[in-house]
Amino acid sequence: MPLHILLILVAGGIAGIALALHLLGLSQAPAFTRSTARAAWLRARPDDTVLDVVLTRDGRAARITTDHGAGLLWQMGADSCARLLTGQETLRIKDRHATLLLGDYAAPRVRLSLSPEDAKDWQDWIART
Repeated sequence: MPLHILLILVAGGIAGIALALHLLGLSQAPAFTRSTARAAWLRARPDDTVLDVVLTRDGRAARITTDHGAGLLWQMGADSCARLLTGQETLRIKDRHATLLLGDYAAPRVRLSLSPEDAKDWQDWIART
């Protein structure tokens, strides 16, 4: 078989598999539950004691309260990212989306899907950190 035909078949097969996985909904990470959020936080910060977990309605992020302070956990691809809040965070709200600006150059902002009631709760929570 000529090489150019083999390359087309291989590239088409990989693209077809990726498209099928996406259309079946298997390309998105499952939403957090309280227990999976707690486990994800402890995977990133095993020395912390998790005191409270509050999930967003879509389950893609969580407010975490630990013995070391307040933190944020959010999905990042197939994994999660955990950050302790430093008190320099700002929450900007536009429509049903909120952007949390972090004082961290490695993760400068996180986009959250919050209802208006949740956004108010999150703003109050961030102000207390």
